[in-house]
Amino acid sequence: MNRKVLNVALPGREYDIEIERGLLSRAGERCRALLPKAVRLYVITDSNVAPLYGDRVADSLTGAGFQVKVNVVPAGEASKNARQLIELWEDMMAFGLTRTDAVVALGGGVVGDLAGFAAASILRGVDFIQIPTTLLAQVDSSVGGKVAIDLKAGKNLAGAFWQPRGVLIDPDCLDTLPDRTFSDGMAEVIKYGCIRDDDFFWMLDRCGGRAGVMEHIEQVIYTCCDLKRQVVLQDERDTGVRMTLNFGHTIGHAFELAGHYQVWTHGQGVAAGMSWAAQLGVALGVTPPEVVGQIRTTVEKFGLPIDIPCPWDTMVEAVGLDKKRSGDSITLILLTRLGRAVPHRMKKNELLALLEPMLGR
Repeated sequence: MNRKVLNVALPGREYDIEIERGLLSRAGERCRALLPKAVRLYVITDSNVAPLYGDRVADSLTGAGFQVKVNVVPAGEASKNARQLIELWEDMMAFGLTRTDAVVALGGGVVGDLAGFAAASILRGVDFIQIPTTLLAQVDSSVGGKVAIDLKAGKNLAGAFWQPRGVLIDPDCLDTLPDRTFSDGMAEVIKYGCIRDDDFFWMLDRCGGRAGVMEHIEQVIYTCCDLKRQVVLQDERDTGVRMTLNFGHTIGHAFELAGHYQVWTHGQGVAAGMSWAAQLGVALGVTPPEVVGQIRTTVEKFGLPIDIPCPWDTMVEAVGLDKKRSGDSITLILLTRLGRAVPHRMKKNELLALLEPMLGR
């Protein structure tokens, strides 16, 4: 068995990221080891994942002696809202969940964010296990403890830092992903190469597409999780180096907002956002000009966009909502070279002035 384990050694909140093919069928065994006192497990999944993996995981958990309740929420970003959260809270209480029990997130980033915030807030916080089933969740959102729901004002604006008790990653889950969803995750994979590891970036470029990446998928997942783990250990609360994980996200969120979170996926927004962030870095004299073409070439190999149409008013709104803003300033993540990202503090109006001609105004 080719099992890989990474330890996230946060004091008092330590946990392991386990990567192994077939791990889904052993979820009960692993959860029992991680949660020896738990009686009830409340599993949150979505309408895409439940038909594929819901019964397998529930049977494994039941076989390990847990009482299991599975709640299937509608697939998609629209489920990350306050109404859905309240429904989960009420159902958890009806199930008899106690502070020694736990929540299991079985799904992609939406499920992980929603289930994690439900776990962080019910009974003032219970344990939760991440079982990510999409590439984006496996390499990024399941690690690091950021959990949230969306508000009308924007994405992930109500949430918490709540570290999981464990992360169980089964690469076999990726076999059932549509190409668009796989590409969605590849944006975050490429991002890690851009900000932390240029050798990794060029390895992805050589892979040239989904089939090439799948030949190395355990190593790809491991590398991304390890890079994120290193950053989280330095800056759990996202006040310093962890901000660099948001490379491409400031502009990417504007692109998502332009499509009302339905036209463009998160990964598509991030891919185009990285392209634009590289161009902004060149304009500011921070990023070498050749980096723009390098990023664009690689993201296009994975079917990701390098430009997304965005109304000016939407861009202004998104920049104003960015969580890295403070007063009239914003922290933009830029590359000093491929493989090295830095926070760049600037006035919000200065950023908008640079963006205006890029949007054809």
